[in-house]
Amino acid sequence: MTPSRACSRRQRGVTLIEVLVTLVLLLVGLLGLAALQNRAQMLETESYQREQALVLMRDIVSRINANRSNAASYVTGGALGTSSTKDCSAPANMADTDLCQWDSLLKGAAETLNGNRVGVMIGARGCVSSPATDQYLVQVVWQGLVATAAPPGSVDCGSGLYGSETYRRAVTSVVQIGILSP
Repeated sequence: MTPSRACSRRQRGVTLIEVLVTLVLLLVGLLGLAALQNRAQMLETESYQREQALVLMRDIVSRINANRSNAASYVTGGALGTSSTKDCSAPANMADTDLCQWDSLLKGAAETLNGNRVGVMIGARGCVSSPATDQYLVQVVWQGLVATAAPPGSVDCGSGLYGSETYRRAVTSVVQIGILSP
């Protein structure tokens, strides 16, 4: 047997193994890319929900500031939004009208698609409380897609309603009503 024939017999199938190893490496890379894309899409949704919550929080803060003399009427006494039973058939005053509109926005009335409300965070709820005289705490909470740190204990709106507290997201704002003396 000549040396070249012996060498070629020993190398038979090597190219096929190299191709299979290359395909496995390519497959692992593509699976990693798909996982990265999935994670990016979840984080994009989280970001969108946070922006929606900030818009809704600023909305009710602006409404409270516009109706300062009746700011105490904005205290909700519970959560508005998802599973809210607020009666909006005949709002009693401007604050009640504002709260009814805010409740509707929390439920996703701002954006619809084929008659379905699509412009809302998952499980959106909003609360307005008064921790001190002429001070109002506005809280908007919703359910996140991935677990992170839980909101602080002072944020009680929607507490215990999203499974684990690490899935509850919250944005808050304090509205301080100034008292001007004549």
